[in-house]
Amino acid sequence: MAQYELLLPKMGESVAEATVIKWVKQIGDSIDLDDTILEIATDKVDSEVPSPVAGKLVKQLFKEDEVAQVGDVIAIIETQAANDVVEEEKTPVSAPVIEEKPETIPGIAQLPVEKPAVQTDFSSSERFYSPLVKSIAAQENISLAELNSIKGSGADGRLNKDDLLNYISSKTGTKAAVNTQEKSEAIVEAKADTAPSQTPAVNKTTTTSFSGGDEIIEMDRMRKLIADHMVMSKSTSPHVTSFVEADVTNLVLWRNKVKNSFEKRENEKITFTPIFVEAVAKAIKDFPMINVSVNGTQIIKKSNINIGMAAALPSGNLIVPVIRNADQLNLVGLTKAVNDLAARARVSKLKPDETQGGTFTLTNVGSFGNVMGTPIINQPQVAILAVGAIKKKPAVLETEHGDVIAIRHMMFLSLSYDHRVVDGSLGGMFVRRVADYLENWDFNREI
Repeated sequence: MAQYELLLPKMGESVAEATVIKWVKQIGDSIDLDDTILEIATDKVDSEVPSPVAGKLVKQLFKEDEVAQVGDVIAIIETQAANDVVEEEKTPVSAPVIEEKPETIPGIAQLPVEKPAVQTDFSSSERFYSPLVKSIAAQENISLAELNSIKGSGADGRLNKDDLLNYISSKTGTKAAVNTQEKSEAIVEAKADTAPSQTPAVNKTTTTSFSGGDEIIEMDRMRKLIADHMVMSKSTSPHVTSFVEADVTNLVLWRNKVKNSFEKRENEKITFTPIFVEAVAKAIKDFPMINVSVNGTQIIKKSNINIGMAAALPSGNLIVPVIRNADQLNLVGLTKAVNDLAARARVSKLKPDETQGGTFTLTNVGSFGNVMGTPIINQPQVAILAVGAIKKKPAVLETEHGDVIAIRHMMFLSLSYDHRVVDGSLGGMFVRRVADYLENWDFNREI
């Protein structure tokens, strides 16, 4: 018998780790070639890890909800190969504990200081931390509660090595001031021993009332991630939303004219989404400062136009696959990309890297019958465009013979943007430019 080490596969250039969410095969189970061994998750995407060999699962090296790095050995499979593979024993190296002696203040009785124990059980945190971040936190005696309070600059607010090192540097630089404050508090507390007792603090408790017919539903993993991401976005960016109503009659009539022939030729259905993506990409080239992100006081102007499109999953959750270099694709290419990503999103077959690297997001609230919406920015981007349902409405048209009222296909566009870096003039002109591209659609365009 031989032992095969199953590694966590590479899942994209920007994906370095994944969370084990379910072991499909248990210890002792027989495994055929390409059988699914376990399910993993990276940010919002769930993936399956197949077995490249046949044999029997003899060891699981990661528990469910634990995070593994790309290239880590996650399981051992016993095979019929001739040569045994010797697995190296990995002995965890414990981080050195540095004890700080309390400073003495002449003339003041020293109060006993009890050093709180550092929380190292990361399984109790909903936030993902890489092994490197955990190691640095252990070496610096940073508790889990303190770690959770540090703002991260990575995807979905994830804390990376640089964030933690910058936090430690700033913390070290202010250490003297903190010690001075602690001394002052010690003096106040020493004097307070002889003062009359203060009114005891009242413990506030939150009570929740449930009726007999209420149902309590625990959030799934993806819903928790979405909730955290939405709250983080609102607390990070001051949101402003601008609205424009567009007359898309020519666009609707053109699509109705070409959709059957396009489907026969390309074996693809042409929807409005790739048309919207094309208009957004053109408008971004006209207003490149909408295609940026913010890092502290720095504005990062993106060279690529990568447009994310919000797609609904069967569970009701949303996922945002990304069309990379959307400005370099023609309408046929955009249609194929949109249809492919949407189809694989519905069956949870997206690759982790296909939801990373977006620079602008488009969401179609019209697909739910809504005429407009005020979307929340997908951090670290600075803008998101919502397109509403296309409705027939009476509208006033200006003609050479005077104004007339006609039935037109009308649609609202709403742009939410980060008012730290996108002013009302830029946000308003951008959404107006997108509407112009849609309104001035060439009815005789060839595709």
